Amino acid sequence: VYHSAPGGTMIPFHVISGMNGAIMVLPRDGLKDAKGKPVRYDRAYYVGEQDFYIPKDKDGKYKTYGSPAEGMHEMLELSKGLIPTHVVFNGAVGALTGDNALKAKVGEKVLFIHSQANRDSRPHLIGGHGDLVWQGGKFADPPIQGQETWFVAGGSAGAALYDFKQPGLYVYLSHNLIEA
Repeated sequence: VYHSAPGGTMIPFHVISGMNGAIMVLPRDGLKDAKGKPVRYDRAYYVGEQDFYIPKDKDGKYKTYGSPAEGMHEMLELSKGLIPTHVVFNGAVGALTGDNALKAKVGEKVLFIHSQANRDSRPHLIGGHGDLVWQGGKFADPPIQGQETWFVAGGSAGAALYDFKQPGLYVYLSHNLIEA
């Protein structure tokens, strides 16, 4: 996982403002399953999970600011509780739904790469699972198999491969149902 790191309090402010992502480098000889056999995939999708901390005004409406600096102090104070006001994938509400939905065809193998800069996450594919999961994004390590939900520690990335066997709507979410 990478993030902006200008120093001091600007680091957490930049991270809670969406200035983070992941870079994952495949092994030179490609992905391997737990037995060392080559693994292929047809598509790769990146899912960046982001937590935002937007203060509310006295009327309960989310505040807006003329510049990022104007909201910095209040956003940082709110973030200290690690209870975000918004959690989104790829930077915005609806970024992966409707016309922006991630698509795959029956028979395609999809590699989902998931990162979260601040908080732990539990990616889960309703209707599917992680056939192969690389915890911590370590492609050189053997993947674990058949994970319904996999774990991505805050400040890290992970990847899961799924072979779509049936048509339908598969929902990708963080299986932290308390916040869902």
